[in-house]
Amino acid sequence: MNILLFGKTGQVGWELQRALAPLGNVIAVDVSSTDYCGDFSNPHGVAETVRRIRPDVIVNAAAHTAVDKAESEREFAELLNATSVAAIAREAAALNAWLIHYSTDYVFPGTGDKPWCENDETAPLNVYGETKLAGEKAVQQFCPKHLIFRTSWVYAGKGNNFAKTMLKLAKERETLSVINDQFGAPTGAELLADCTAHAIRIAQQQPDVAGLYHLVASGTTTWHAYAQLVFEQARKTGITLAVNNVNAVSTEAFPTPAKRPHNSRLNTEKFQRTFGLVLPQWETGVKRMLEELFTSVTL
Repeated sequence: MNILLFGKTGQVGWELQRALAPLGNVIAVDVSSTDYCGDFSNPHGVAETVRRIRPDVIVNAAAHTAVDKAESEREFAELLNATSVAAIAREAAALNAWLIHYSTDYVFPGTGDKPWCENDETAPLNVYGETKLAGEKAVQQFCPKHLIFRTSWVYAGKGNNFAKTMLKLAKERETLSVINDQFGAPTGAELLADCTAHAIRIAQQQPDVAGLYHLVASGTTTWHAYAQLVFEQARKTGITLAVNNVNAVSTEAFPTPAKRPHNSRLNTEKFQRTFGLVLPQWETGVKRMLEELFTSVTL
């Protein structure tokens, strides 16, 4: 099996290089690739990459994910999150290839307190959500053999993440303020990659699994409770922190150009039922990521 992976150096793309390797020959590209175009600001170029490689499976982990910047660069966000996705979807259909694509809870209005289901009405709060929804629709319209995974609160040990930021601040400050009215499930890039590889195996044998799924870790937390867990684990490891007061504040305490959803909960029953997996509690992946962080680098 030939697998074309777009966005190889992003959080999810990095883990996908590992998780997809046992499935076959993986050709991984990103914006700086020279042999093939992986630049999503060039729809014709990425479409040509698909035509040249002729993959059996395309996994798209590339996107414009700068949520606040998207508010002031809508056209660029649309280019990366929708226009190029549509170009790839058309080429995938022409090859009868599978297209795996990632989306976000930001397609929903972020209201209420119930986990969103796949068929709930969408109503994005910001440009990022609007462009990701347009990308979803393009995949659904142009490529019958697709798997779309909506996820949220994605983190990885590689690069920057919320936990690393909190730890840095906790070493410098005695008091921190962290948002306590946004709810979701921190989801590891590693978990997303492994679940994707498993789903591709199933899809090869059961084409009728094509469709839209929600894929996040189990359980729910807030950014405030997430930060508290990070500090607790750090102290258990013997790391000295200056922070002794963590204030719980509302979203309004940190104004941003793009509106943020209060409810990022996603119902994953469809994914677990269809692919025969049990998604672990969010704490499991976070604690593992922290353990690797504490033992591998000096914070």
